[in-house]
Amino acid sequence: MTWLIIGIALWYTGHLWKRLAPGLRDGLGDKGRGVSALIILAGLILMIVGVRGADFIPLYTPLPGMGHLVNLLMLVSVFMFGAGEASGVTKTKLRHPMLTGMFIWAGSHLLVNGDLITVVLFASLAIWAVLEMLIINRAEPDWTRPERGPFAKDLKLALVTVMLYAIISFAHFWLGYHPFLGTYG
Repeated sequence: MTWLIIGIALWYTGHLWKRLAPGLRDGLGDKGRGVSALIILAGLILMIVGVRGADFIPLYTPLPGMGHLVNLLMLVSVFMFGAGEASGVTKTKLRHPMLTGMFIWAGSHLLVNGDLITVVLFASLAIWAVLEMLIINRAEPDWTRPERGPFAKDLKLALVTVMLYAIISFAHFWLGYHPFLGTYG
């Protein structure tokens, strides 16, 4: 659990110091982005190590049938991760599509996993996504909607989403987690 908590702290630090301590990060110039990336990568690695090494401590039993909902939410989440970069229609509807995707991703994992390590990890990431949105909105209150692109960009993103979802599912199987088994009753 210690590695997980250190990893989460590094994740928060790497993402938030640009907004909370802009002088420090800006003082590093272009190196500031690299430092951020290294901090975030170290955090991600430590989160993975922490999760893989943690004991299973049950907190609650997920509701039956949640697996179906979570798989649908995961498709939405993966789509949202890419919506900010795809110059289609969706990008004009949400100010923070990637952070929204992160919130959906983290929240959906809480619906099907009721153990302590999952709650610590995914609740922390969901809180981070909301916190990041609030901080950005406060620092930059005026949002200019991007120009609407062709719907075909969203369709292309949907196809890419399905392919990425398949890869993510395979990665889950490879790591010993079965995203299509469990809470489907």
